[in-house]
Amino acid sequence: MSSTAVDRSSLPVSSLPQRPAGRRGRPWLTLVAVAFGLFMVGLDGSVVSIANPEIGRDLNASTADLQWVTNSYLLALAATLILGGKLGDRFGRRTYYLVGVAGFTASSVAIGLVGNIEGVIAFRALQGFFGALLMPNTLGLLRAAFPPKKFGMAVGIWAMVSSVSTALGPIVGGLLVEHVNWESVFYINAPIGVVALVFSGLVLPQSKNSTGHHRFDLPGVVLLALGLLGVVFGVVKGETWGWTSAGTLGTIGAGLVLLLVFGRYETRVAHPLLPMRLFRNPALTIGAVITAVNFFVLLGVIFFVMLYLQNVRGFTPVEAGVRTLPLSLASVVASPIGAALTERFSARLAMPLGMVLQAAASFWMLAWDAHSPYAVMWPPFVALGLGVGMVMAASSDAIVGNAPVRDAGVAGGLQATSLQVGGALGTSVLVSLISGKVGSTLTGELTAAGVPDTVATGFEKAKDAVAMGVSPVSPDMPAQLRAAVVEGSGNAFMNGVHAAVLTTGVLCVLGAVLAAIGVRRVPEAPDRH
Repeated sequence: MSSTAVDRSSLPVSSLPQRPAGRRGRPWLTLVAVAFGLFMVGLDGSVVSIANPEIGRDLNASTADLQWVTNSYLLALAATLILGGKLGDRFGRRTYYLVGVAGFTASSVAIGLVGNIEGVIAFRALQGFFGALLMPNTLGLLRAAFPPKKFGMAVGIWAMVSSVSTALGPIVGGLLVEHVNWESVFYINAPIGVVALVFSGLVLPQSKNSTGHHRFDLPGVVLLALGLLGVVFGVVKGETWGWTSAGTLGTIGAGLVLLLVFGRYETRVAHPLLPMRLFRNPALTIGAVITAVNFFVLLGVIFFVMLYLQNVRGFTPVEAGVRTLPLSLASVVASPIGAALTERFSARLAMPLGMVLQAAASFWMLAWDAHSPYAVMWPPFVALGLGVGMVMAASSDAIVGNAPVRDAGVAGGLQATSLQVGGALGTSVLVSLISGKVGSTLTGELTAAGVPDTVATGFEKAKDAVAMGVSPVSPDMPAQLRAAVVEGSGNAFMNGVHAAVLTTGVLCVLGAVLAAIGVRRVPEAPDRH
């Protein structure tokens, strides 16, 4: 029988105390320690999009190169998150958390120093790998350190730290890019990483699942990594290749087949990378699905909201970041509220409530147009932030809290993988929806705004720019024509936004129904090892 206890004496597991004395008795210091690493990863995730235009100009990078600055990180992260959690469970969560922090910090500095776009892409992939060692073990350490009655609140604070770091990203990134340089967006991880390493080295307890001399599941690692790579790569390239193209369907299909083979294989191996028994718990399974939906909505909406604020409304990155602060602040407030509701009533209340709030935010955005005052913008930001924070706390608790402590790192990896895959789907699918709607309505909107029919038809080639919120105008255009093109392009872009938020709203309603019906409250049980 396995145990998560630090004590390696020869006593049988049943005779070991559930909560050994020593450093494991300091769970709140554990929470503070993992918060440093989590903050660094969250901040990095949201500042890079602000830095991309400057990276492109400074390194003469193409649009495809800049996509790989994001995608190389995302692919490396998604493919190895569950592996990172498993390594922590098997060999020591503290060890792999510290390796993740050190590697993430070093690769961040290397990105700023390398001086060419190929190096930036390569070190971003390395950064993603170290992030995969770091992220799941934050939840694994909390699961091992906190008793069940306190774990929900710990996850709420964990979610709040993640929300704060993500919220600060656009503002911090905008200030650094405007007043220092794009490299400073990555250098800022150095002091945070050093503090994280020193503090964590002093206070973090070691915890792992002792498994003797069992063989490590290398075939499972390969199958899962290749399957996730196939699915995520197909998703991120779907908008470029076309969602119905042979390349997109073939890549995603191959990834799904490999994941099915992985699932089948894991039921036949004695010590699997991802124990399929975890999915027998409905709350854990639904928590993983709702986590994916949550970040599908959050990252997809943030992507087009930033396009709207900067390209349609003309705000600077910092101004756009300030205007989205209600979303970020609401998610900070909602995380501990979601944790408290989950602790008292189970995830069956908090997850559906959060999904309903996000649905309301999505449907409210149907009232936006190209000239909406801020008074119409901030209420859905607040509703979306409240919903995201509640769901993040409740779904994380549903996944990690319902897994045995011996599988805490793997469960953390599952939660983080669901998050990353959902976010990749959200950005790619919603961008594709916006692009399709812009393509079908651009000519009509231009003529309705006063552009002559023959001229409007000529702007069809500019639909990709309009789908990014950019009006295809030039300085030599007559003022009246320029104004009409700006008006028509803005309206076409908003048609795409309305299609996107209608999709997210319906998805959130379905998620609320799934969580309300599928999650059942179970009587409290002692911590499972």
